[in-house]
Amino acid sequence: MGGGPAAHRLVDALVSRGMAGRSVVVVAEEAYLPYDRVQLSKRLADSTVDLTLEPASPWEDAAVSLRVGEAVTAIDRSMRTVTTSEGAVLGYDDLILATGSSAPVPDIPGAASARVYRTIDDVDALVAEVAELRRRLGRAPRVAVAGGGLLGLEAAGGMAALGAEAVVIHSGGWLMSAQLDEGAGQALGRLISARGVDLRLGTRPQRIECADDGLPVAVFCTDGRRVPADIVVFAIGIRARDELAKAAGIETADRGGVIIDEACRTSDPAIWAIGEVAAVDGRTIGLVAPANAMAETVADRLLGGDATFTTVDDATKLKLSGVDVASFGDAFAREPGALEIVYADPARGLYQKLVVSDDAKTLLGGVFVGDAAPYAGLRPLLGRVLDAEPAAYLSAAGAEPPGGGSLPDDAYVCSCNNVTAGAVRSAVRDGCHELGALKTCTRAGTQCGSCVPLVKKLLETELAAAGATVSRALCEHFDLSRQELFESVRVRGLTSWEDTIGLLGRGRGCDICKPAVGSILASQHGQYPLDGGLGPLQDTNDRALANMQKDGTYSVVPRIPGGEITPQKLAVIAQVATDFDLYTKITGGQRIDLFGARLDQLPDIWRRLVDAGFESGQAYGKALRNVKSCVGSTWCRYGVQDSVGMAVGLELRYRGLRGPHKFKFGVSGCARECAEARGKDVGVIATDKGWNLYVGGNGGFQPAHAQLLASDLDDETLVRFIDRYLMYYIRTADRLQRTARWMEELDGGVDHVREVVVEDSLGLGAELEAAMARHVDTYEDEWAATLRDPERLRRFRSFVNAPAEADPTIARVEERGQRRPATAAERADGVVFVAGARIPVRSAEHTLPEPA
Repeated sequence: MGGGPAAHRLVDALVSRGMAGRSVVVVAEEAYLPYDRVQLSKRLADSTVDLTLEPASPWEDAAVSLRVGEAVTAIDRSMRTVTTSEGAVLGYDDLILATGSSAPVPDIPGAASARVYRTIDDVDALVAEVAELRRRLGRAPRVAVAGGGLLGLEAAGGMAALGAEAVVIHSGGWLMSAQLDEGAGQALGRLISARGVDLRLGTRPQRIECADDGLPVAVFCTDGRRVPADIVVFAIGIRARDELAKAAGIETADRGGVIIDEACRTSDPAIWAIGEVAAVDGRTIGLVAPANAMAETVADRLLGGDATFTTVDDATKLKLSGVDVASFGDAFAREPGALEIVYADPARGLYQKLVVSDDAKTLLGGVFVGDAAPYAGLRPLLGRVLDAEPAAYLSAAGAEPPGGGSLPDDAYVCSCNNVTAGAVRSAVRDGCHELGALKTCTRAGTQCGSCVPLVKKLLETELAAAGATVSRALCEHFDLSRQELFESVRVRGLTSWEDTIGLLGRGRGCDICKPAVGSILASQHGQYPLDGGLGPLQDTNDRALANMQKDGTYSVVPRIPGGEITPQKLAVIAQVATDFDLYTKITGGQRIDLFGARLDQLPDIWRRLVDAGFESGQAYGKALRNVKSCVGSTWCRYGVQDSVGMAVGLELRYRGLRGPHKFKFGVSGCARECAEARGKDVGVIATDKGWNLYVGGNGGFQPAHAQLLASDLDDETLVRFIDRYLMYYIRTADRLQRTARWMEELDGGVDHVREVVVEDSLGLGAELEAAMARHVDTYEDEWAATLRDPERLRRFRSFVNAPAEADPTIARVEERGQRRPATAAERADGVVFVAGARIPVRSAEHTLPEPA
């Protein structure tokens, strides 16, 4: 009974073991093949995503019958039959309850209008409802999500990504309070808020106010606040689907769920229970790993084995794009004498904690927010003695996560499918030398996917130990690495995605290879990044030629080479910001950022800027961002070279150059380093003899100082070396790899780079310089090219018949003399500016007026 992940795993386990003349019938209530509920957030982002669980082969076995869109309605234990919604009466020798759970909605006034986030149909209905409300209301729908756990945050994040105003109402004092401690929950709250999701913590819905048509208008909370809402979604946990078991007299737990023993057998010896309907020690478990372990136990028992279900892995990982959260083991340090090693950086939204025994040697648990890189490598070490100081495993503090080679064979790599490191290594030795094949033959990484990086590391370590070639495939659609793909595109002269995937890859591509190919084509041919089928390959920001902000508006960043600007151009920026009511800020890279532009306003803003002589600053692309400089010898009494002139020249030379990741320059006029050049990918520092060239400096989560490449260079040699360095990086770095990490992975590091760039050890110097010269000769400002072409301008209408009028969904509050985005709470209680007009909001109503 049931056709979810637990049922899929049970049938697959039976088929793979050989059913010895037995047959199995699966009665699945939903009208789909069993699918992966863990990945529902992907369906929310893209309604075409297929979540069907792999492998599909069990359903093709002659001994297996799958009845979808049909539910069991009654169990007759005495006759050993079940009756279905289609009127069928099916006999059984053994009955397995895999009915899962439902999403509860509390019995409060207006509850009938609420939605839940549990199934494909739930998700598809939410997507359709958001689109319909936006069309009907003429504004962004307001979505209130009750529940600040995994599913609630995924639902709220998905709704925000669809353009809705999302608010999370959570009874706990911080988010994910069942899995995270307060420090981690507070850090997560900052990250979620930064995504445009408002938070109402320490309260819960008391009633839902509905309009005459029965649709929600607002949620009243237990703290007295009224939260405007057009859609109310409950994601407050799970309720075991045990109603048929209860009706049949099977023993259930006080808090719900069918009680099972260590063999997963119920109070009826012929009936078993697995997954979320099963109660272990009086509680149900809403996680994949225990469900799979139960399914394997029952499969073994049905075929004559004596397997037992003994452990519950409650590790969790948030699957919300852009937010990295994970916890495992004793995350709250409840073990007597447990020690907590914590790294916290509230400004960056980072929190990492390891829980260890009182002697600081045995790993008991961990929590990661903002950077969960160590999670996959540490979870298999749970309960084991660490081979280094605990703090050495915290990547946020600059440490490296443990590698696959250090894991003992009996450590679990994939807890979803109970796959050990030894099983992965054995499969590699038996011939599974590709990641896809390794996942298929071991099942590791086929469920939630969080262990895939560790599985890949184990594969590479084992292949390297055997002297075999390690695959550097970009993704499942390209067997080539990014470096190999770049060279293949260059040598073959490919200019389109269709030719590239047709000749060098397979399938339709994915969000890994598409932007990578788009960047490669753009960097080699200097073509407009949205023409010739390249548009769909690009990330959101590249498609809009602007950076999307948390409220759905965009920022405009004109290029200001070296930070040098005339008063006349400053006046133009000021006037544009005034006329379009844009928030202005000077960036860390000596530019002026204009925030709050709607998509349809971008062409009008850029027309005025281009007419005044400005160019796009490419702040949205994986390209040169800026060249920062001090005033140098032009004004400073300490300056020994013209750092401004050099910075302007370098920025104009490398503008629009796209690479594996963004990169930044700095030029300082003396050793006092006011431009902070040694924190840049390319840093230039003046000496009394010329220029010192530094490379490989990065900010970000793992800051790195640039390293000296060459000293006392004249202007021409400096530019020649930078040409070579950048082109060598663009050709050989991995996707989304900053220069610091690229140099770390090169055999020989900075010494190798010096040999290639300065000494021309590979004989590529002239070729790299020629490639850069082609970029310089063919560069064209992307916004100037856009404004000349009516077809290109069509991209900047929010929909086909979009009127050229103010958007009533964009609300602002005034702060320090400028208007920033309003939070949901400020919309409800304050005086905000909607579409540029000052609109008072009466606190008694707690709502914005509807647009005329």
